[in-house]
Amino acid sequence: MNKKLWLITTAVITILLLAFFIFSRQKKETTAITATVMRGPFEILVYSTGQLESENSDNILIPEKMNDRQTRISSLTITDIVEEGTYVDSGDYVATLDHQAVQEQLKAALDDLERTLSEYEDSKIDSNLTLSNQRDIIVNAQLDLEEKEIAVQESAYEAPSIQRKVEMDLDKVKRRLEQVKNAYELITQQETNKVARRFISYKQVRERVDALNELMNSLIIYSPRAGIISYYQYPFGGTVKTGSRVSQWNPFIATFPNMDNLITKTFINEIDIALIQKGQKVKIGIDAFPDKVLPGEVVSVANMGQLMPNSDAKVFEIKIKVNGSDPGLKPAMTTSNTIQTNAFQDTLFIPIESVFSNDSMSFVYLADGKKTKQIIEPGEQNENYMIVRQGLNEGQPVYLTEPENAESFAMAGMEIYEDILRKKAEEKAKKEQEEKQRQLEQKMPDLPPGIQMPKVSGAVVISR
Repeated sequence: MNKKLWLITTAVITILLLAFFIFSRQKKETTAITATVMRGPFEILVYSTGQLESENSDNILIPEKMNDRQTRISSLTITDIVEEGTYVDSGDYVATLDHQAVQEQLKAALDDLERTLSEYEDSKIDSNLTLSNQRDIIVNAQLDLEEKEIAVQESAYEAPSIQRKVEMDLDKVKRRLEQVKNAYELITQQETNKVARRFISYKQVRERVDALNELMNSLIIYSPRAGIISYYQYPFGGTVKTGSRVSQWNPFIATFPNMDNLITKTFINEIDIALIQKGQKVKIGIDAFPDKVLPGEVVSVANMGQLMPNSDAKVFEIKIKVNGSDPGLKPAMTTSNTIQTNAFQDTLFIPIESVFSNDSMSFVYLADGKKTKQIIEPGEQNENYMIVRQGLNEGQPVYLTEPENAESFAMAGMEIYEDILRKKAEEKAKKEQEEKQRQLEQKMPDLPPGIQMPKVSGAVVISR
């Protein structure tokens, strides 16, 4: 019995030791993931999605009368528009703008026209009455003058005092006649101006009524030429469609895209925008046709960022010209853009996961059994790999994760770290020298031809 128990105990211990050995070995093999330093071509790519649109399109605009200030209508709603992609001929129906808004303005203008016409007619009647009364005053003053002249003639044989009094009365009547004549001229001018103002008000309202009638007759939009209708795309997203408002500042109703001259518009986040420049090559994939890839080129990079809708992320608009065309392409198709921001024909690179850093240095753990923590000079990187400028050779194995007992690995490559510091110091000194030169040029006056600005010199001392 004791022998049987001993055998069982020995078997259990053996199994446990074997299991411990197997699992510990598997764990060690699992954690010890390595990669090798590779050499070859290296690309830095930025990915984005965009939308096809025509670079040069013929636009269908709002009626010209909407730009007339007399209508006092700055915007209208599109109540109906043909389906996007519809082929129309010249003169075919395209869209209808809101008639009700114009009708309300026209009704108010007609009321104003009736009121101003009545005021104009009343002003003419009032002016006639006023001037007629003034003319009666002048006639009466002339009769008084004649009467006083007769009185002067009859007083020839009267006493001097009576003659003097009659002469004074005559002078008063003469002055009175002169005053009423001058007053008549002023009142005539005043009444003329009053009637003219009323006429101008009436004329302005009449012209507004005419403009509104013309606008009312142009609210149904017809195609100026033959082509495929495409909805206009707002710069910040969305399209002009039924229910959209058009105005003097946004006059586009629809477009005729030129499919032989396409661009794709996309937005790049602020982290990657520094990598994007005009002239960079792009591979453009069409989501609707997964097998099609078209070449392209960056032609425009926005200087100002903008907030994405419903997000705090800032993006910058770029435009990519599509080189070539395809009969299957249509406006507003979604594109997948791969922008090549930089490329190296022959360089060393390793996975990003294998690079570790502390403070100002970057390093890798060499998987050659010597327990070495190798300092490297990192370079450009893409989404998976990083260029190594100094510190590694092709084919060297490195750990992708921090190995066990990493603190026991010896540091190597301090000369590389010192070289990196030296380059940074030189770069800093160069920038300071350029800044001093720029400040000097701003302070110095314009020099005569042939005389050059003195250069600012400086020296950098690196102590080790």
